Amino acid sequence: MSSDEKSTVSRATAIKRLAVVPAVALGVTAAMTAAEAADNKAQFKYQTKPNGAAKCSTCTLFKPPHGCSVVTGTISPNGWCIAYAGKH
Repeated sequence: MSSDEKSTVSRATAIKRLAVVPAVALGVTAAMTAAEAADNKAQFKYQTKPNGAAKCSTCTLFKPPHGCSVVTGTISPNGWCIAYAGKH
């Protein structure tokens, strides 16, 4: 086997292994209890008050009127968490 073929095999193996990562992540998420999935506010250090000018209503993850793509449950438009991603 030439060195080019060995590189191709190594890349192919690496790609196959990387393809498993999302499946494993999905399995871990599915294994969480309903209570863990329902409240991840502590994980993201969510607070009901803004962090200076940064607040949920100015974040790209905010889903009006009281939702978020990352933090589960009801959130305040004036809240804030460490996942904050300001709108540009």
